Amino acid sequence: MNSSLSSALSSSATIHQRAAGSSSDRLSFFLRENHLHKKDFADMIGVTLSYVYNLLDDTQPFSTRTTTLERIAIVMETDPATFSEYKGSSFQNGASLNGNSPASSDYPNNRLIEPGVRFLIQRQHQLGLSNVQLLKRLPKGLRLNMVDMWRGSSPLPLDWSQLRILAQVLEIPNGELYHYWQARLQQYLVGGGIEPMENMGLLEAMFRGARQYLSLHSGQ
Repeated sequence: MNSSLSSALSSSATIHQRAAGSSSDRLSFFLRENHLHKKDFADMIGVTLSYVYNLLDDTQPFSTRTTTLERIAIVMETDPATFSEYKGSSFQNGASLNGNSPASSDYPNNRLIEPGVRFLIQRQHQLGLSNVQLLKRLPKGLRLNMVDMWRGSSPLPLDWSQLRILAQVLEIPNGELYHYWQARLQQYLVGGGIEPMENMGLLEAMFRGARQYLSLHSGQ
């Protein structure tokens, strides 16, 4: 066996051994391998810095919170069921570069990824960005929201300024993103009690004004 192959096999065995260790060890290894600061990781999963230190302390019980474990799994691009503490349903991580297509509907509690979020995930895949790489490029206030979008528990943001940040990071033109935003806003308005047929003129005028403000043509 040549030295390069031996080295590769040794490295693979080491990674497998660490992945098979305790949840604290796995997380610690992941943070080191991805040069991810504990404070940044805390922002990504919606916990305090001290909570992350507890997660990394092998003498303390690891988290058993379903939401926290799912968020950790999303950032690590793994199935939460690989954590012995997880008691929820296993799911495919649609945002994982190593997983199945983002069109997968096999999410926890039958959660589905809405079309606008799926579009962002597809663009992420096209750019070859891992979840950590994308999250590092986002401001702290958007990181948790992105993780929950990947989880299928948060929809596309209504705040256009937040969407534009995501679009800039993912190199998406306004025109490509606008249609998803309009559909999301219309869904929000209808859910809030707006009767679409009775208010069609108002809705059309509102969205026409939005397109003008964003310098988009009606056909875009």
